[in-house]
Amino acid sequence: MNPRILYEDNHLLAVNKMPGTLVQGDKTGDECIPDLMKAFIKERDSKPGNVFLGLPHRLDRPTSGVLVLAKTSKALSRLTESFRNRDTRKIYWAIVESPPKKPEGELVHWLKKDVRTNTARLMESGTPGAKEARLRYRQIATVRDFSLIEVELLTGRHHQIRAQLSSIGCPVVGDRKYGAKKTDFNGNIYLHARSLEFPHPTRPERIVVTAPPPEDSLWDAL
Repeated sequence: MNPRILYEDNHLLAVNKMPGTLVQGDKTGDECIPDLMKAFIKERDSKPGNVFLGLPHRLDRPTSGVLVLAKTSKALSRLTESFRNRDTRKIYWAIVESPPKKPEGELVHWLKKDVRTNTARLMESGTPGAKEARLRYRQIATVRDFSLIEVELLTGRHHQIRAQLSSIGCPVVGDRKYGAKKTDFNGNIYLHARSLEFPHPTRPERIVVTAPPPEDSLWDAL
């Protein structure tokens, strides 16, 4: 099933990535979103040649939400620069296993990617290879043992939200890599890229794209 299109013009395509779908091809050989969307556009628009779709940013496979693709090389280079320069605003929703001790705050850690386990490890400031990770969070709702947390990502580190929320005793539901006890039978986690704001690559305006969370009883409850 194709991800749902949230926004499209001559230069941009934004889709609502479903949990479990790949953003880039990997050793599994499973289909990735760019390939799915190229095939969809080729058929929809009856394009005789190849369809161009560039990927200026990433989302982890078990994560859902807003994914922006570039339909032209100009858009790709400018969007990539916007993400690199942090001229974007990224809002995530996470359902965690327990509420944070403080209902809102800012987290600052130093993270280093462990290539062997494909995880992010918290390190001391100044550790070689470690990078500063910052985010703001606020608790939105609580149902039973679960809490819905809104996160504004201030840096873009590997598994940043997952590692930092786990560090304060709030692992994302389903995220066994970072200490979650409850699992999703499909191997997905309850982390959703809720909205993304960025400058349009060819027009003097900012675009805001918002994605509804997956249809799921836990998301519905919160």
